[in-house]
Amino acid sequence: MLIINVKENESIDKALKRFKKKFEKTGVLKELRSRTHFEKPSVTNRTQKIRAAYKQKMYAQENY
Repeated sequence: MLIINVKENESIDKALKRFKKKFEKTGVLKELRSRTHFEKPSVTNRTQKIRAAYKQKMYAQENY
């Protein structure tokens, strides 16, 4: 359960923005979406490897 303390004279928009950031960091929505359908472990591993290779490639381009 997430608790967001709204400070005095703080707008609702700022408090909502803080809530959204905190909610996104917990990864609840990502886990919920992953549970909607079953994915074989081999497919999961493959996608993780592809993402890692992509990140490494982008990092190499940035520093080159």
